[in-house]
Amino acid sequence: MRHTLPIAPQFYVTAPQPCPYLEGRMERKLFTALQGEFADKLNNSLSKQGFRRSQNVLYRPSCADCSACMSARIRVNDFEPSRSQRKTMRRNAGLLRQATSPWATEEQYRLFRRYLESRHADGGMADMDIFEFAAMIEETPVRSRVIEYTSPSPEGGRQRDLSAVCLTDVLEDGLSMVYSFYDPDLQNSSLGTHVILDHIAIAREAGLPYIYLGYWVPGSPKMGYKANFSALEIYKGGRWQDIGDPMDHRSETHPLSVDPIAEQVARITLPDSRPAKG
Repeated sequence: MRHTLPIAPQFYVTAPQPCPYLEGRMERKLFTALQGEFADKLNNSLSKQGFRRSQNVLYRPSCADCSACMSARIRVNDFEPSRSQRKTMRRNAGLLRQATSPWATEEQYRLFRRYLESRHADGGMADMDIFEFAAMIEETPVRSRVIEYTSPSPEGGRQRDLSAVCLTDVLEDGLSMVYSFYDPDLQNSSLGTHVILDHIAIAREAGLPYIYLGYWVPGSPKMGYKANFSALEIYKGGRWQDIGDPMDHRSETHPLSVDPIAEQVARITLPDSRPAKG
């Protein structure tokens, strides 16, 4: 007799803390450990249900009275760049892309520090030291890559300068952009947009249907840029749906906007383990 056994991870909830996206609100996350031989299966399954990875943890917003954060992904085959996005691709045509194993370097950390100090000086990562940075990059139990973008040295030498970095997970149905950062001195180059556009190109070449962007938060200046990409889907009401008009998604808070934790966990679909003999 052969049968499959479900993977049964334990789910936990973080204590409420100030929301980094919407002022005056409190955030709370539902999370589970990501480890062992079934880590890839669990990451694939839960990513399709709005979860994101951070090192060896999978998490999803589960705030007590707010449901503003929605996981977002781009349908690669349906994506059409806008006029400004085509200009961004032309502007950054000289960047060299290199995909490597998830290994942190001092050069990456220096760029990361400059990025934080310029864009997120008061964020949750502001105090991250080089060891914590290395853990963010290297502690991954799934198939991950670090994708670096370098530009020619302004002095015309052979040494290329690191311009942008993205930690990317390779899922069975797409690429998940875990975290990216770039040179703040090149703000006019729209490097953040370029990295997303290049990931779309990578996924298209690999035959992968989706680019997972993380969370879109209507009303948040930090996260609103994701709505600028065509063929964008959001995970809302327990299913993926086209974003439609971004203005139609309101971020109001009320006590009934989020189901109880037990109901949320009960609706999570878990992958099966490999067939076992019984």
